[in-house]
Amino acid sequence: MPSAYRPPFRPDDGRGGVWSALFRKRTLRLVPKEGDIATVKSDLLNLDRTRDLFVWFGHSSYLLQTDGVRILVDPVFGTASPVSFLLGEPFPGTNIYTPDDIPEIDVLVITHDHWDHLDYNTVTALRNRIGRVVCPLGVGEHFEHWGFDPEMLIELDWGEATELPCADGRNIVFHCLPTLHFSGRGFVRNQSLWASFLVEAPSRKVYFGGDGGYDERFKRIGARFPGIDLAFLENGQYNLRWPRVHTLPDELAKAMLHLGARRYMTGHHGKFCISTHPWDEPYVNEKAAAAVAGANLIVPRIGEIVPLTEPSSKG
Repeated sequence: MPSAYRPPFRPDDGRGGVWSALFRKRTLRLVPKEGDIATVKSDLLNLDRTRDLFVWFGHSSYLLQTDGVRILVDPVFGTASPVSFLLGEPFPGTNIYTPDDIPEIDVLVITHDHWDHLDYNTVTALRNRIGRVVCPLGVGEHFEHWGFDPEMLIELDWGEATELPCADGRNIVFHCLPTLHFSGRGFVRNQSLWASFLVEAPSRKVYFGGDGGYDERFKRIGARFPGIDLAFLENGQYNLRWPRVHTLPDELAKAMLHLGARRYMTGHHGKFCISTHPWDEPYVNEKAAAAVAGANLIVPRIGEIVPLTEPSSKG
């Protein structure tokens, strides 16, 4: 299979390594200018629960409504790092939502405990509006430490699943599945699990890939769950220095082909600078990968309400 796209990788930009590049992130086009990224502020507090839709908040944060169930995935409405002056500060004009804009949530899904996927300020502000938390093994310890009721927490190992009721009495199933990544919020790594999740609702199957380098899991997941309706895949913050923890551009088409979903959206870009590629390179990657894979690609604005019944949305 031909490569989808092979950009001029900049693992260290030739002048001092990744950290040096991040100090020079504006001169290397790592950060966009105000207005470069399209956004729209939607009224989420008055969403009709009967509408099947999703909203992308930038990076890897999503709101999904399906079958009367409201699901929030990896919400980060602040910075994505404890050292935001260097990396993790939102791109200009992209941080348009706060926890106050988010409606009641039935299920909060957390893929892993990195700062850009699990934000203390966001989840604690939402605590009284969250019904259940579904997360990989060990991640629940953070929530308990932050004052969440342990009865709210559902921790899953790879291959495990949990069922929760839909509004019509049927069940929605959350499958915890593998990915190729790591975890940790400080100097100690891998004390909790990292995962991807397949949401199997009565009317559709939606896959959240989380973070992870390419491997054979996409074939296995595609074979186990044929006919995935929508898949959210990682596409951004990659670097040749860490090829096994983030999907590289020339691997994205393979992931799409092997997963076999009807529609795709890519994230892990559009809001934070955590690597050394130009801020807009992932937008080129996704279109090239979709062309190679023959994939139906959705490219929404940050904050746009996207109906799940539409065949596609042009970016």
